Amino acid sequence: MTNATKTETTQIYSVYIKADAKKVWDAITQREWTEKYGYGGYADYSKGTGRFETHPSQDMIDAGKANGYEIPDVIIEGEILAYDPPTKLALTWHMLMDPETAKESFTKLTYEIKEVPGGVKLTVTHDLEGAPVLAAVTSGSQEELGAGGGWAWILSDLKSLIETGEALSPR
Repeated sequence: MTNATKTETTQIYSVYIKADAKKVWDAITQREWTEKYGYGGYADYSKGTGRFETHPSQDMIDAGKANGYEIPDVIIEGEILAYDPPTKLALTWHMLMDPETAKESFTKLTYEIKEVPGGVKLTVTHDLEGAPVLAAVTSGSQEELGAGGGWAWILSDLKSLIETGEALSPR
């Protein structure tokens, strides 16, 4: 279902989803979708130009407080580099919710959606040069430490939500 190719600085993940390209595009770019999968929170893509931000969900804020730390109002920030609905979205990407990842460089994230028989192939390419802590988190290798399952888990959750109407983890 989801595969990963990892090098020191680039991670590539693909997943096949039984849906059309517009639905997958909307799930990636529309707040009403982005709040329902992955780690929660909502993305704001400023209608395809300029800056984008991801904001935490209340559950994320509450979990941070319960664990003795504060989640910032913006947990991911960046600039939109390419906005070509419904096939390509490219961004600079900077995770701010963890002090260690906030110290690292901006990375580049690209979503590509390609029609295939029976649905679409969604490929996420994350260039993580200058961000070794983030690379470990997004690879899923820190899952046992509470950092989550990375891109493989996010894409599996997105696929489940689109195909069944339910995310893997209830919000």
